[in-house]
Amino acid sequence: MKNKHKIAEISNDDLLQLFIEGGDIAYFGELYRRYIPLLYGLCLKYLNDKEAAHDAVMDIYSNLPEKVIHYEIKNFNSWLYSVAKNHCLQVQRKDKQTIFVKIEDAYVENEDFFTQIDKAQTQEEISALEYCITTLNEEQQKSIQLFFYEEKSYLDIVEITGFELSKVKSYIQNGKRNLKTCIMKVLKTSL
Repeated sequence: MKNKHKIAEISNDDLLQLFIEGGDIAYFGELYRRYIPLLYGLCLKYLNDKEAAHDAVMDIYSNLPEKVIHYEIKNFNSWLYSVAKNHCLQVQRKDKQTIFVKIEDAYVENEDFFTQIDKAQTQEEISALEYCITTLNEEQQKSIQLFFYEEKSYLDIVEITGFELSKVKSYIQNGKRNLKTCIMKVLKTSL
């Protein structure tokens, strides 16, 4: 059994390493406890609501142990700040139903081809799309599914898949181009 007094004396880096190596949540709990005031302040800054900030701190805590194990963290403080900031931005976006898109990304995301997903399609178009999605490589297929069908942001996809942000953008753009080419071929052969 661990002595609480001894855990409190362990450095942040050592607590993180002990948690990663052994999976003992007591180490992670102590590490997270040290950051709660900073996280609460950050969440309050972004969400402007005490209850929402408190909920965000708890949500981040419940999801963090799994994330910690899957990432190589060189600076826990910076990494945690980024995770918390992204979480708050997601909460804001869900609350306001606002989508933040860089100008150069808007062109990629709003190409005419993918606006077809939102309008009525013929059965042939639907079948062609379903078939062509299966022809994409695994990374493109996963990124396209998450982005267009599950409406995940680039950052969500990075967190879910572990792909780099630049790769996610590339997978989506190349996947869309490949889908468009494939669908055109399938529809031409069915005419």
